[in-house]
Amino acid sequence: MTPDKTGTPTDDKSPAQKRKYESPLRKQQIAETRERIVAAGSQLVHEFPTWEWTNLTAKAVGERAGVAERTVHRHFSSERDLRQTVLLRLVEESGVQLEDFALKDFGKNTARMFDYLLSFSAKTESARSLDPALAGIEEYRRNQLLNAVAGGTPGWTDRERKIATAGLNILWDPANYERIRLLWDFDRETSIRAITWLIELIQAAIARGEKP
Repeated sequence: MTPDKTGTPTDDKSPAQKRKYESPLRKQQIAETRERIVAAGSQLVHEFPTWEWTNLTAKAVGERAGVAERTVHRHFSSERDLRQTVLLRLVEESGVQLEDFALKDFGKNTARMFDYLLSFSAKTESARSLDPALAGIEEYRRNQLLNAVAGGTPGWTDRERKIATAGLNILWDPANYERIRLLWDFDRETSIRAITWLIELIQAAIARGEKP
């Protein structure tokens, strides 16, 4: 910057220099760097031993991408912005279609999502990893529910009964009740109604003899 005759600083770069800085090559380099950062974030999430997104930091992503932490911050205004962008990349990689989403595609997209989760190192805690006392109660509860389903499904195979029971078992899990209540900001009555409505749909399907 050099002052003009009035003493006001002016940009002393020539138009040619400005065009060079804003050239297609420069834009391509910026896009490639951003892509490298996002790809590095995706790789890190795949390797995390737990679903702990706080581990996805600008520093960690920068190290994986081979760029300085300040470079990551130039492309993303905050770590929240970085995480949201990486999450969108993961959704893209999964093949799950969120745009123009139709209800008829829900089952297909759900199956695709669960299949994609197999590519991650992090695994959701299973009932087998619970405290032995809690695991025993969970097993007893599942068996009782399975017996109830078996009583209303003559002619069904064991596999069909287990699939129906698994669906019902998910719906009476307190953790899922809390998830519905918090994510959707429902009161207690609305949260319970959301779950019991789904249970009633499965009960009605069983009563009609509709096998899974």
